[in-house]
Amino acid sequence: MRLKLTIAYDGRPYSGWQSQPGGNTIQDIIEQAIEAVTKQQVRIHSSGRTDTGVHANAQIAHFDAPNTVDMNPYNWVPALNTKLPATIRVMDCEQVADDFHARYSATGKTYHYELCMQPVMPPLQAGLAWHLPRQLDPATLEQALTHYIGTHCFKAFAANRGNETESTDYSRTITEAKLTTIDGGYRIIYSGNGFLYKMVRLLTGAAVQAAQGRLRLDDHLALLDQPDDLPYGKSPYCAPADGLTLFQVNYMT
Repeated sequence: MRLKLTIAYDGRPYSGWQSQPGGNTIQDIIEQAIEAVTKQQVRIHSSGRTDTGVHANAQIAHFDAPNTVDMNPYNWVPALNTKLPATIRVMDCEQVADDFHARYSATGKTYHYELCMQPVMPPLQAGLAWHLPRQLDPATLEQALTHYIGTHCFKAFAANRGNETESTDYSRTITEAKLTTIDGGYRIIYSGNGFLYKMVRLLTGAAVQAAQGRLRLDDHLALLDQPDDLPYGKSPYCAPADGLTLFQVNYMT
């Protein structure tokens, strides 16, 4: 039986999602919880990696439950949560088709990025927002965000993983890049059919630079849709992980 998990987590204590030899990753900890329930090693597959310090409201993962475990999806939620730390929670579990894949079946994602504009960072927001005591122009920030909407080559907004090839596809379609006001700051909402490595943080960093008057809007726009040799270079402005949350993963219904 293939099960789909909806997982929320506070990314601050962990070394990202993907399994690592040190073991302090969200994937490792959830797999340990599944092993504690099933007495078997089980591999889970997520919709995508999140970096160290990045949070999730609804990360999606799937795994194949061993045939020796007779438990309905509803009961998997408390069974796993009793084995997990309070900073990681399985919010939902449902049975899915055997060909469902958390990553390859996804049709899009939504990320939220929070900016704290207060002069002093409230302690309860530490690690949950990017503290920007230097003010920015929200109108310019909104204008910079509109540059991202549509289908573009985002090669200048992708960090290197080391496995890139000449055939790597850097084209993505962004359907939403919107600024909203929240208490003490702003939230940027990004939706699209997919995102490259560190792309949301690089998009946010460049847009904030423009909004603070450190990057001309024309130069910001020039970073998009560059030829392969990147005559304008890669964007060097990467926002910190703190403010980023994977908010939603979409699938065909």
